[in-house]
Amino acid sequence: MIHPTAVVESSAVIGKNVTIGPFSYIGHNVTLGDDCIVESHVAIKGPSSFGRGNHFFQFCSIGEACQDKKYRGENTQLLVGDYNVFREGCSVHRGTVQDQAKTIIGSHNLFMNTTHIAHDCVIGDNVIFASGAQAAGHVHVGDWAILGGMTGVHQFVHIGPHSFCGGGSIVLKDVPPYVMVHGAPCVPGGINTEGLKRRGYSSEALLEIRRAYKEVYRKNQTTTEALAVLADKAQQFPELKVFTDFIANASRGIVR
Repeated sequence: MIHPTAVVESSAVIGKNVTIGPFSYIGHNVTLGDDCIVESHVAIKGPSSFGRGNHFFQFCSIGEACQDKKYRGENTQLLVGDYNVFREGCSVHRGTVQDQAKTIIGSHNLFMNTTHIAHDCVIGDNVIFASGAQAAGHVHVGDWAILGGMTGVHQFVHIGPHSFCGGGSIVLKDVPPYVMVHGAPCVPGGINTEGLKRRGYSSEALLEIRRAYKEVYRKNQTTTEALAVLADKAQQFPELKVFTDFIANASRGIVR
């Protein structure tokens, strides 16, 4: 159902069973998959593509041109998967040609009110941005990560899967998988054990992850030294290899 006060441009592609509420705008080159719900006063611009079952609450601004001063109107995109929720006042910008020219969001994510995903971000699946959380340009966020309310993430930072950023965190360096951080600037605060238990991690894997955390954070050694100690165990436990590979490839350094 499309409300008579909504505006849908002729080049937009609207799937089956889509609802578009009063005074919403669906711009040129926007593709909305089946079963999407667009509440009132939502602006969605393109080129943007959305899978099925996405839900946009009032006053969202999705797919707008980015705020990067280098942007000169190039043809860039926003690509979004399925069953994401964009709550009130959420904003998401398209990419820039300085990166892949794409902002990419996976599936089953929750972006609470007044959150912001800037240009060229890559967001995985099952991620939560709590109210007011903001990701600057080129930020990557792994699956199942949680950003607490009012978290601010510096440009180019990578946040690993299953990590947790406490409310009000200022994240200036990469956050390894499984690690909880807090503060401004943020500091490490242990492993997200409860979250990993909920997601079915075995007690043996959890033990190895906790041991790895101690090597990196509590033994007064460099990351290179810690990774050398963990190399053999990382080959035995895929869950641990995710942790060590992330640290080895952290271009900004990790939160320590």
